[in-house]
Amino acid sequence: MKNWLLLVPVLFVLSCKSPAEKEEIRQLNKLAEDYVHLGLTIGQYDEAFVDAYYGPDSLKPKQAAGEDFPKDSLLASVNELTNALGNLSHSSTIDSNKMRANWMYDQLMAFSRRIRVASGEYESFDDESKQLFGVVAPEYNEDYFKAYIDQLDSILPGRGNVNDRFQKLARKFVIPKDKLEPVMNAAIAEARKRTKAHYQLPANESFTLEFVTDKPWTGYNWYKGNYKSVIQINTDTKAYIERAIDVGSHESYPGHHVYNMMLEKNLYHDRGWVELSLYPLFSPQSLIAEGSANYGVDLAFPGNDKVNFTKSTLLPLAGLDTAGIDVYFKALAIKAKLNYIRNEVARGLINDTMSRSKALSWLRKYGLMSDEVAEKSLGFIKKNRSYVINYNYGMDLVKNYVEQQGGTAKNPEKRWEIFGRLLSNEVSPASLVKH
Repeated sequence: MKNWLLLVPVLFVLSCKSPAEKEEIRQLNKLAEDYVHLGLTIGQYDEAFVDAYYGPDSLKPKQAAGEDFPKDSLLASVNELTNALGNLSHSSTIDSNKMRANWMYDQLMAFSRRIRVASGEYESFDDESKQLFGVVAPEYNEDYFKAYIDQLDSILPGRGNVNDRFQKLARKFVIPKDKLEPVMNAAIAEARKRTKAHYQLPANESFTLEFVTDKPWTGYNWYKGNYKSVIQINTDTKAYIERAIDVGSHESYPGHHVYNMMLEKNLYHDRGWVELSLYPLFSPQSLIAEGSANYGVDLAFPGNDKVNFTKSTLLPLAGLDTAGIDVYFKALAIKAKLNYIRNEVARGLINDTMSRSKALSWLRKYGLMSDEVAEKSLGFIKKNRSYVINYNYGMDLVKNYVEQQGGTAKNPEKRWEIFGRLLSNEVSPASLVKH
């Protein structure tokens, strides 16, 4: 029996509640509207702040943004709303109200930090990530990365520099530009089929796939509401065959597209929680979004499924040979352990303990990036700063949470069930760290 993406609506039957409980719900709903209005107001000045909004037009700011960034008034509004939510949480008699109030409280901590970042007020990498995303990622020294480079040295063909040998192998699996669209479509279609085997998706859900240039990211999901997304793939750099599944699934099924649909259906429409109609990019919500999207790739393509599907479908579509693909995917599995290098580079740059040249060197040496990808990665860090922790540490937290709840590889149905619950509720990153 399929897990339900579309959960049975939880109806608040107010006629069965006391006058005090009704008033508590009314107050919380008003604070949720204030939260959305404030987030949209910040978004007038910080164009990267609002990732998605599909709530009522009545909550949008009535006045156009002024020329000056109103830092002090925005911070005052954040503090006022934070205090009100803290008081309501403390006095709440309804568990779901306490959860909502605490969730918005944590999000507002990120609002405050992002306002200060937009004003040029910076803190250390760890302090910033704690305030924006609710967690501090573990720190790894150079020996950690060297150990995985040694593993790669033992399996990669040829001799010499590990990165050079890896790039030589990877170049065999670059998707020709004229084949990129059919390869991406095939990967996303397979990810969708596998997701639909476990979740009942909305009948009218859909996405549009676009190919773009001049972006700091490799892929992006622009969620439009009403179960619709625009998925953009950046073609600035070479697209290697594994990216079809990794980026395609991350942005679509069971990644961002599914996550946003779950929140819209289960919490915004079914429960009337208007705060979920706003997705502020620089907030704890992004740790759940990015971590679950990365974990979702392995959820949809467990074990050898990714390499097998690549061999049977994607490489033929791309017109590429399968020779060397098994070694390549073994190398990619080890390379995945090196993803934390982006955190260390971002930490060094933000804390002013690493030069730009050393950052590029580390990305090439320990991230196994080509020169063009390393430059792109630096551009992403410059623009988004500590956001990088959401991809690696976020994924590890989601993975650990699912497994500790019984969702192991031996019990795939349970994995999908727990994953669906995680994506259908207001989850605090701190609650994942506790597990």
